[in-house]
Amino acid sequence: MIRVDALYRYPVKGFTPERRHSLAIQADGRVQGDRSLVFRFADALEPEDATYPKSRGLALMTFPSLARVVLTFDDEAQKLRLRVDDIDVEADLSESGRARLSEAVTAYLRTTSDATLLEADGILPLGLLGDGRTARFQDRPRGFISLHGAASVEALDAAVPAPVDDRRFRSNIVVDGAAPWAELEWGGRLRIGEVEFEVQKPIERCAAITANPDTGVRDARLLRVLTTAFGQEEPTLGILLLPVAGGGTVRVGDEVTPLS
Repeated sequence: MIRVDALYRYPVKGFTPERRHSLAIQADGRVQGDRSLVFRFADALEPEDATYPKSRGLALMTFPSLARVVLTFDDEAQKLRLRVDDIDVEADLSESGRARLSEAVTAYLRTTSDATLLEADGILPLGLLGDGRTARFQDRPRGFISLHGAASVEALDAAVPAPVDDRRFRSNIVVDGAAPWAELEWGGRLRIGEVEFEVQKPIERCAAITANPDTGVRDARLLRVLTTAFGQEEPTLGILLLPVAGGGTVRVGDEVTPLS
């Protein structure tokens, strides 16, 4: 039987996930509170400018050292806490709080191998954009729910010397009980607990998956491994989903049933 093994939400684009017991799936196909904040570049002055922050804000694809930052977000108090090395900052989303958080992230990045990237025109000062509630800073114009199978990650882990786990792939839903790569064959509709989804397409992966989530160092050529060791035309792991109607709640332990 295929079941939901783990659920993740990403309050700030490009930073560490929160492991959740349940996720609220909105009717628009986004997870409530997912990627609701982003550290945008100085030249991304409007929210629309940072909607796709792989090019207009901090993202793991470009800044792998972000993987080391431990992030927690308190929905009720609307407070964000960032911890890494000797930096430990908690602040609300007021103007002064956002400035403190942006300064803390900048200070950390200056100590890393990614520091030179900050010197490009239009990067600094960073600004924290978003309301902490509205999911809006996904990689794609249309919000999606992302899912992958634990067995697929285990197969990839076995193919490389570096440690590979679910965190590299930043999916919302991880399922167990399916054969490796089985999720790539799912089409049509999929039921997870009380929510019915339509499978949209496989997820073509970017350089973000090469960053070790503990060290922030690129330590595995996973894009090449996916295409060579597993015979893929493009480096692919996981699928994108949209709710069929109305959204709902997905929980750890929910049964996963491909419908067609």
